[in-house]
Amino acid sequence: MTGTPPRTHSTAPAAQPDGGGLFARSAVFAHRHRWTALVLWAVVLAGTWAAASSVGDRYRDDYSIPGTETQRTVELLEEHGSGQGGGSLEIVLHDPDGLRGKAVRRAVGAMEAKVADLPAVDEVRGAFADRSSLSPDGTTAFATVTLDRPAEEMEVSDTRRILETARTVAGDGVRVELGGEAAGELAADSGGAAEGAGILAALLILVFMFGTVVAAGLPVITALFAVGTTLGAIVLVSHLFTVATWAPYVMMLVGLGVGIDYALLVFARYRTELTSGAETAEAARRALQTAGRTVAVAGCTVIIALLGLVALGLGALRGAALAVALTILVTMLASLTLLPALLAVFGKRFERQFRARAAKRAERGKSEEGAGWRRLGAAVQRRPVAVLVLAVVALGALAAPMLGMRLGFADAGNDPQGSTSRKAYDRLADGFGPGVNGPLVIAVAPQEGGSGGDVRAAARSLTTELRDTPGIAGSSGVIPTADGEAATVLVYPKTAPQDEATTDLVHHLRGEVLPGLSERTGADYLLGGATASVIDYSDTVASRMPLFVAIVVGLSMLLLAAVFRSLLIPLKAALLNLLSIGAALGAITLVFQNGWLGEQAGPIEAYLPVMIFAIVFGLSMDYEVFLLSRMREEWLRTGDHTAAVREGLARTGAVVTAAGAIMIVVFGSFFLSDDRMLRQFGFGLAVAIFMDAVVIRCLLVPAVLRLLGPRAWWLPRPVERILPRLDID
Repeated sequence: MTGTPPRTHSTAPAAQPDGGGLFARSAVFAHRHRWTALVLWAVVLAGTWAAASSVGDRYRDDYSIPGTETQRTVELLEEHGSGQGGGSLEIVLHDPDGLRGKAVRRAVGAMEAKVADLPAVDEVRGAFADRSSLSPDGTTAFATVTLDRPAEEMEVSDTRRILETARTVAGDGVRVELGGEAAGELAADSGGAAEGAGILAALLILVFMFGTVVAAGLPVITALFAVGTTLGAIVLVSHLFTVATWAPYVMMLVGLGVGIDYALLVFARYRTELTSGAETAEAARRALQTAGRTVAVAGCTVIIALLGLVALGLGALRGAALAVALTILVTMLASLTLLPALLAVFGKRFERQFRARAAKRAERGKSEEGAGWRRLGAAVQRRPVAVLVLAVVALGALAAPMLGMRLGFADAGNDPQGSTSRKAYDRLADGFGPGVNGPLVIAVAPQEGGSGGDVRAAARSLTTELRDTPGIAGSSGVIPTADGEAATVLVYPKTAPQDEATTDLVHHLRGEVLPGLSERTGADYLLGGATASVIDYSDTVASRMPLFVAIVVGLSMLLLAAVFRSLLIPLKAALLNLLSIGAALGAITLVFQNGWLGEQAGPIEAYLPVMIFAIVFGLSMDYEVFLLSRMREEWLRTGDHTAAVREGLARTGAVVTAAGAIMIVVFGSFFLSDDRMLRQFGFGLAVAIFMDAVVIRCLLVPAVLRLLGPRAWWLPRPVERILPRLDID
């Protein structure tokens, strides 16, 4: 299928002078002032870390959502001086011989008094204060430590001090563990081993691709400079925005993969120009003027996708999105400024090595670049419908489990087996039932004109009502607030916090039980607590997801339309990206929710689908822009659409595959982490990139473009006039 480019499409990129263009001028400057550029980057890195070290970080996990019932519950209890508005810890005691001895009780009482005097502790409700805190068999008990601050604001040192004090009663058969959200931080995983494994694997792929350790090291060095600088910057940003404690790990995960990826795209084009006979300075200029523009457009697409998370209105997620967007920006700048300086330093060595290797290939009759990819493209073009149907069916089947995805948060039941928080969780579940690990907090307050006496009667009516409510194992007595004007009741479900039945119970209580009780008693009932907070957060993310997807997809399509002067290319890119992301989320559901590959079954982290969508949708555009820009270059040059598709795949297939392999090993290495959230992130990103780089770019894109023919580059004349031009060729 041949022909000339349509009239509605500009037929050639604007001519550039030898040194013209922003990216070309950047390459020329970096080549001439290589040491200045290197010193500037070193100064920025050192200065950022000096400032970060002087102020420290303020990472915090804020999952409160204004307007939700959980948040209104917290505000009500704080207004009336109740400690239930803050965080809490559980000191779990266990002795297989029983805990009813007087000596044990005296020792535990003395320990609880010491804990009550520790920093960050508001009060301690004793393990033997009433029957509800002692298991029926008498072997397990727990004391509740009410904190004077939310659990996410607890310092690890304060939590560890509470554990050490509690363990002063351990011995003679008594075992002591610490449960609660803050206790989980004692087993937090830094992910350092995973990062090291990912970098090593990426370096091996680059060595295999370029044949020299020095050449392979430059993309890695570029990525490390970018990630190191951004880490320091995020410490400073955490004082201005709410940045979650997990954001730095996700930032490193994405920064290393993207940083190496962007540098590889530029370096691969640099190698091509060298082997074509260009001198080192000219090769760098051409590489930046072509691949550099691709990196810039791809990076901006990722940033747009990440900033779409701001539309969700979720505090900690906004901070994480800004942190990762800043990472993409810095890695993009490093690829466009730091890498050219490094190429100027090592260019002569690469020139000899690459040309010598190209000469040897020519002697063996293998001088044609991308012959294998060209054959693959031709094979796909011969059977485009069969390839399209098979690939779409396979990806659709993998994406199907996503429809049953259940959002939530990992709790102590997902902590490492040997951690104190996991041991406490298991002890409580064995002794009291799984629901004790996720109590619901129901606040009772008078309606306008009511009194504290009315509230206490209403709270007693609540406890009576709960006895006949299915799904509830039991409840505490009425706990009045400090001012006596409100009260709380702790409700223990029969099921664990992560169980779907617990979510159904919360919705049942809020939708049917509590409203009916409020009509009869004249009091207000609000259901909150940590478990209800997770449910509110998950419901909010799910409800706002369509708006987020529409914003990200719409802006990305607009950007691609401006770049490629086409309507069908952006539409194709959006649909195929959605397919690969759906397949990744389906794989996550199978592994982490359904328990495949030996993973513990549980809900998917509530913020993970939107983060993966934003990151993967943006990163997918890297390969889309890189591949299609080369195809468009051939289309504008020859007017032969079919040949342009084959040639574009031949020229970029090896680089796209290598870049995808690097991202896969970097992201996949986080599957080695002990942290469930990092494993989910790493696995999801690795699967999505694999699907995108292998199935989408190498099979589906050539098949779809073959079916579209020259219409792929069609742009209506009215749109052509109003759409801004962003030329990357």
